[in-house]
Amino acid sequence: MAQIHINGEWKTAEVAKQTPLLYVLRHQLDCKSVRFGCGSGHCGACTVGLNGQAVQSCETPLGAADLQTVETVDYLMSNEIGSVVHQSFIDVQAAQCGYCVNGILVSLVLLFRQNLSPDRDQIIRVLDRHLCRCGTHTRILKAVDLAKQRLADLKLHVQGGLNGTP
Repeated sequence: MAQIHINGEWKTAEVAKQTPLLYVLRHQLDCKSVRFGCGSGHCGACTVGLNGQAVQSCETPLGAADLQTVETVDYLMSNEIGSVVHQSFIDVQAAQCGYCVNGILVSLVLLFRQNLSPDRDQIIRVLDRHLCRCGTHTRILKAVDLAKQRLADLKLHVQGGLNGTP
């Protein structure tokens, strides 16, 4: 049994602590936005935030999330940074099939939370953990650049800066 602070609420998962977090999120806690991709931590489709860090939930055991904070794409899109990143992906049409996008969005929102002006190398390092089989990498990078610009513009207009948490 484990207690997880998931998307702002405490939930209990009653399975073995070595069970992959992905299975608990999808099957016990009904978080369908967390997707199964490869099952071995190589594609990034199952990425979630664990205490503010992007992790592949297919290779993260439930025990690692016990008494910790887990955030899915649904929750992360409900804050200022998330909504800007999400809208930038829509405006640039960065997703083709969309299967990889939830994990990519999680990683990018968590990156922008830490640094509103990441350099290209930081962005590439974060995206390197994600596989887009449709090949929309160029559009994804355009969406990231657009989000970065919009966040910079928004920061100039919001007194006190951005609030990175919902």
